[in-house]
Amino acid sequence: MRILLTGADGFTGRQFIRSAAQAGHEVVALKADLTKAADVATEVASARADAVVHLAAIAFVGHQDARAFYDVNLFGTLNLLEALAASHASLQCVLLASSANVYGNCEQSPIAETQTPAPVNHYAMSKLAMEHMARTFLPRLPVVMARPFNYTGPGQAPNFVIPKLVEHFRRRASSISMGNLHVEREYNDVRFLCEAYLRLLQQAQAGDTCNICTGVTHDLRAVVACLERLTGHKMDVQVDPALVRGNEIHRLCGDPSHLRATIGELPAYTLEQTLTTMLAAA
Repeated sequence: MRILLTGADGFTGRQFIRSAAQAGHEVVALKADLTKAADVATEVASARADAVVHLAAIAFVGHQDARAFYDVNLFGTLNLLEALAASHASLQCVLLASSANVYGNCEQSPIAETQTPAPVNHYAMSKLAMEHMARTFLPRLPVVMARPFNYTGPGQAPNFVIPKLVEHFRRRASSISMGNLHVEREYNDVRFLCEAYLRLLQQAQAGDTCNICTGVTHDLRAVVACLERLTGHKMDVQVDPALVRGNEIHRLCGDPSHLRATIGELPAYTLEQTLTTMLAAA
């Protein structure tokens, strides 16, 4: 399968290329700036893709430019979908990476796809707006929405919490400043995520929405404890009030039932396995 990929130079994109190649697929990277509609259209027309995986986005929740979330995540996606629709290509699947952040602080846990979204920040709101906009392209395009819960791995930017912790433990720092240590996230492995995307391209139905999750959560205290065991090093972990978000989502735990029903069981990675891989990375 020939896959057109946006965000190829990003953390997830680099791993997706490796996973796709291992599975025998060809990946064509979209180079155009998504906010430049004409450039996107030109590249899409020449891509001759069988499927599309759209990863390019502003993904850091703490990004300071609120408007940029919508310029890229919403209107950049609109430019891509309009170009795909105009190309009249016979596409098997257009997979759009949304986010579990769209669910916000809901009482339901684990969270299924039937849960009503309630975003609490601009990142999540831009992703939910993207989902609703993308549905207007059905049935012209076989759009599928993926809502990944938190994931990590080697090469993730250090402004994300797990790479920050790993980097401090790798250099055996004496202390680290953190935000809320009690938040619970899944911290899945990026390899798990990419395998899920590859299977969805071939097995998901157009119009579907699928949580990419395991239902296994950890708070940051557990992550710190695991890194202490792996490295034999202890750090002074200090909570900095400036790093505690006022609209923090306290627990994000997904229900993987629909994912498993759609694509079957996926390779499982424990938190210890993922952190070991990250510690070993150069």
